[in-house]
Amino acid sequence: MNQRKVMKLWFAFMTVFALFLAGCTDESSGNGGDDSEATEITLGFYSSGSADEKMQELIDKFEEQHPDIKIKTQNAPYSQFFQKLDTQIAGGTAPDVWLSDGVFVQKYAERGAAKDLTEWIDQDLNKDDYYGLDFNKGPNGKYWAVPQGIQIATLFYNKDMFDEAGVDYPDESWTWEDLKEAGAKLTVDTSGKTANESGFKSNSVNQYGLTFFSITEGWMTVLKSYGGGILDESLQESIIDSPENKEAMEYIVDGMDRGIFTDPSDLQAFQSAMSPFPSETAAMRIGIYARVLAANETGVNYDVTVLPKGPTGERFSPVIANSWIINNDASDAKAKAAWEWVKYWVSEDDVQKEWAELGEAVPVKKSVAQSDMFLNSGDKPANKQAFLESFDFAGTLDVNAVWSEWVKKTGDNFNRAFLKEASIEEALERADKEVQKVLDEFYENQ
Repeated sequence: MNQRKVMKLWFAFMTVFALFLAGCTDESSGNGGDDSEATEITLGFYSSGSADEKMQELIDKFEEQHPDIKIKTQNAPYSQFFQKLDTQIAGGTAPDVWLSDGVFVQKYAERGAAKDLTEWIDQDLNKDDYYGLDFNKGPNGKYWAVPQGIQIATLFYNKDMFDEAGVDYPDESWTWEDLKEAGAKLTVDTSGKTANESGFKSNSVNQYGLTFFSITEGWMTVLKSYGGGILDESLQESIIDSPENKEAMEYIVDGMDRGIFTDPSDLQAFQSAMSPFPSETAAMRIGIYARVLAANETGVNYDVTVLPKGPTGERFSPVIANSWIINNDASDAKAKAAWEWVKYWVSEDDVQKEWAELGEAVPVKKSVAQSDMFLNSGDKPANKQAFLESFDFAGTLDVNAVWSEWVKKTGDNFNRAFLKEASIEEALERADKEVQKVLDEFYENQ
């Protein structure tokens, strides 16, 4: 055989071999797609135990429905996730889409890390179908994220404690003064006396009427329902030192002085500041939806109702819309693929139902949140409708780019008033100045 014939046979063999390999590759891709042509996106989320497994199941189903998109995940416990995310954003290596705590959405938006989703939301989503979309709008009216799950607060109450004290359960007619009056009957010291009895010792309490914790499940709700608050509508000016806030603070400090409400020093006796209600040391709490998990785990006999009204009938429920953010630095192809993931999450009933079954948050899609699957799932709380009714008077925690910084300044000063280390007037005046300084240092450099 001459050399020419040998070369012809070799090329023929290589051609057949290449076709054989191509056939093998098609079979291993499962859906017949070509991974090399798929758009791969990185999805970041903070871990929450058993929820991680469900997240992966939903990602797998998404990839089956979208063979042209592949998802690579990055996840870590809450604190580590957001610490790493800030570093990644600074270095230009952040995920293409990530799950943000709702209080951080404006931080990423105002620092240029979040993609403006206004046009896509207007085009692809019927806004009336969802809870919480508007909580991600900035003062300029732009949408920066789409909710993944909603945390909204109601009043949790221990039915056994109310029954034992002979106090009627709270309902939508309650004011904050009604709560304090009932709380006095539910607060018991070590000698068995209640807070409305002579000889009661407020420094020796065994059972509190209301446990009170930080901004979300503490002072912001009272301030807002008294007509006060922290920032104006621009979210760049402090309104802390106001008559409305002074009245609200007088109400809170009085409750703490009388031992009816926990103060910051009382909470130090617990493993967690959130544990007095599930451990049955407090008869009531202001609680977001996620607190249902701890209450159910400990077997407390409880229910929920809407939060009390302020002196003028105003009511306020704090809301946190944990949300999907698309990286502003993502390429057009990756951003569009990430948007397909966001749409899949919020618009697919099955996805919403499967996530809602974890019991961590109120579903974003109204049709699912208003269904028996959500409202009548599990034994407690019986009145889940109260979470949905609370959207009628819900508001954000005045979130902006420097939310964490001003919350610390405010909390530190309010705690001084709660612990009688400063007068209410001094605490409000000092908090106002320190918060405005934080706002000015950021926004005057924008």
